[in-house]
Amino acid sequence: MNIFRLATVLIASLAMPVMATAQTAPKKPVTKEAAPVAANWPTRTVKLLVGFPGGSTPDMAARTLAEPLSRALGQPVIVENRPGASGNIAADLAAKATDDHTLAVVINGNLTSAKMLYSRLPYDPAKDFTPISLLTTAPLVLVAPVNQPSGNDFFLAARNGGDKWNYGSVGNGSVGHLGMELLKTKAGNLAAVHVPYQGNPQVITALLGGQIQMALVPPGIALPQIKAGKLKAIGLTSGRSALATEIPSLSEADVRNFNLEVWTALVGPARLSKAAQARLALEVPRIIRDNETRQKLFNQGWQAVGTSPEGLSSRIRSETAIMGGIISMRGIKVE
Repeated sequence: MNIFRLATVLIASLAMPVMATAQTAPKKPVTKEAAPVAANWPTRTVKLLVGFPGGSTPDMAARTLAEPLSRALGQPVIVENRPGASGNIAADLAAKATDDHTLAVVINGNLTSAKMLYSRLPYDPAKDFTPISLLTTAPLVLVAPVNQPSGNDFFLAARNGGDKWNYGSVGNGSVGHLGMELLKTKAGNLAAVHVPYQGNPQVITALLGGQIQMALVPPGIALPQIKAGKLKAIGLTSGRSALATEIPSLSEADVRNFNLEVWTALVGPARLSKAAQARLALEVPRIIRDNETRQKLFNQGWQAVGTSPEGLSSRIRSETAIMGGIISMRGIKVE
């Protein structure tokens, strides 16, 4: 079943929040004026920094891009893992890079909510990066104990439960936390209380034990229990997805104007040369949209996107505004 495609979407990808519908701006050809300049870049090895360990989904997405990008550029492209601080360490290194050959594959939160969540963030997401391309997206799934109702009836029960209902996440400021706070406003002003856990396995255990009544998690994390009939999938946080055709969307339960995804993007430092920007804007979307690359990403649990720099910039702006509103409304901080 297609739903098993999502089994590899790991917890590391979900350390930060995401929102909005993917924007796939058409690829823009390099102009005649830019082409000779772009041809002069790169002159040596290109480095892709990743803020999560090897085997995480951001890492897999970066490595899927690296090989065909190396062929296109005619220079080695290597992936360097610099895990820590929900990806912010690698993002900071990329923002401060001066060699014109260091880029980063980051997750959504590094570019959207990080500045609002972390009072001592060492970089400015709005000023310190050159957007290159939105690479991949994937939905989450709202899950509940199997004895809960489905669809509209689930949200009626949640409203009736008030603050006696709890929901779990992997911690303050995580996608499960911020996403649920946003969902609460979209599903009739739910009053469920946040309970943080060390990881998604602990969230699943709490669902099974009845300590919490719902959670937003990667579908792959919940699949074994859903298949065994021990957890119920209420709906995907995006529309219907080719990655999980068997699960309905939350909009089918009358949750309107709610879209939540995890995603990866390619960025460079703000000082990245015009030659590098032009070459990458030409090559990266083409590679990501290639059928072979698209299939590899799909097998990892990703939907290939491959926007222009403008498409990524638009996504960052829209999600920053939406998630900033939730962070401000709830007074959420991570230290």
